[in-house]
Amino acid sequence: MTTEPITHTRPHPTAIAPTPARPVRVVARDLEASELLRAHWHPWGQVTYATDGVVRITVGNSSWIVPPQRAIWIPPAVVHEVAMLERVRLRALYVLAEAAPFAGTECEVLDVSALLRELVLALGQAPAGSEREAKIAALILDEVAGSATLPIRVALPHDKRLKSLCESIIADPSCTLTLDQWADRSGASARTLARLFERELGMSFGRWRQQARLAHAASLIARGKPLSQVAAELGYASQSAFSAMFRKTFGRSPSAFFGPRRERR
Repeated sequence: MTTEPITHTRPHPTAIAPTPARPVRVVARDLEASELLRAHWHPWGQVTYATDGVVRITVGNSSWIVPPQRAIWIPPAVVHEVAMLERVRLRALYVLAEAAPFAGTECEVLDVSALLRELVLALGQAPAGSEREAKIAALILDEVAGSATLPIRVALPHDKRLKSLCESIIADPSCTLTLDQWADRSGASARTLARLFERELGMSFGRWRQQARLAHAASLIARGKPLSQVAAELGYASQSAFSAMFRKTFGRSPSAFFGPRRERR
């Protein structure tokens, strides 16, 4: 049985809303591949966490591809869309706006610690309104606030020609077309496209494509695909070239990034 896409842009029903007495609520949903929770918002913040599967969050002209066992913080009142890139076991933490662990209106991809994973599970099992629930909620807020953030944001432009190009690469990150070849397809010169990348996204075409590929790479590796296959699928000349670029972006090798994690002290 599949869930119908959410099409509203109003807040969710207040029955599941966090309150000062219960500042963190957890909602569990299992969703099928290709399901879409259409653009919506709510007055509380949200930590969207997939225990299994990969989701893509879109806010305005930015997109985040969130691998399993990672999470994304979505601030209060931010309109967002959630797409399931494969079957997902989703756990959403609804956080009272006044208790938000991050300031501002920017989304953040979070490295979920073993402790936070266990706390999310425990919150779902705690009696509603109990002292135990309150203590677990406080620990969750502290752990989320201390989570490391990951650079998995992929910016999208406003210009229609450039947006079409970028969306095509996101859909097929292995595409190796050059900017000149994209120019033939878009009806704009390569020089115009290059200027648009710098003006709207603040980076070159090559750097933007690299970010889009690495965002996809994180989800592929998390699903257990061998690094050699990931490198080949994303258009890298070799596994070593891919690993070097991954380390440059994430500060760790792919094996360290997805291997057993050391807890913060």
